[in-house]
Amino acid sequence: MLIIIQARLSSKRLKNKVMKLIYGKPLIWYVLQSVKKSKKIKKIIVSTSKNKSDDKLAIYLKKNNVDFFRGSLKNVAKRLVETAKTYKANQFMRISGDSPFIDHDIINKSIRLNTSHNRKYDLITNVFPRSFPSGMSVEIIKTKTLDKTIKNFSNFDKEHVTTYFYKNYKKFKIKNFKSIKNSTIKYSIDKPRDIKNLKLLFKNFLGA
Repeated sequence: MLIIIQARLSSKRLKNKVMKLIYGKPLIWYVLQSVKKSKKIKKIIVSTSKNKSDDKLAIYLKKNNVDFFRGSLKNVAKRLVETAKTYKANQFMRISGDSPFIDHDIINKSIRLNTSHNRKYDLITNVFPRSFPSGMSVEIIKTKTLDKTIKNFSNFDKEHVTTYFYKNYKKFKIKNFKSIKNSTIKYSIDKPRDIKNLKLLFKNFLGA
């Protein structure tokens, strides 16, 4: 399974978010380390934009031997399709660059579901409806389906990638899996206070 981590530095709520240093490591480092805990993935690509605003991220990734792809800033759906095509992936898993504690067990479960159903779904997700906390979202997307559907996307859909599928769910084969636990913890990073709230988790991650 190809993992595509979607990341950019022009986030409106927290500028330069994925390069924000937390105990000496940028946020994107935590995301990468969490994803790497899964033994079912074949390759990890960070998909970012060609814009100058993302040069700092690209330089960091290159320096640390992390594969990355650069495409459209606002048409994220097109960027992800181009990333998947570049690596000849019929399917890919989309993970947000602001999810430092993404659980490898959730990644593994979605891959097992995909395999057990012979990769027949256009989309395998755990957010339709959402039962996992924010920051634990995964989506396995069929590249061909996304590619041929982009022409119908609004600008909002192009930025958010899968919203069109959820709004038009009867037209697509979508498989959702649910959490058996209830959690109100927010694991994604959108604002400075999110980093503060998860301070202990970041410390534990580093063994500090």
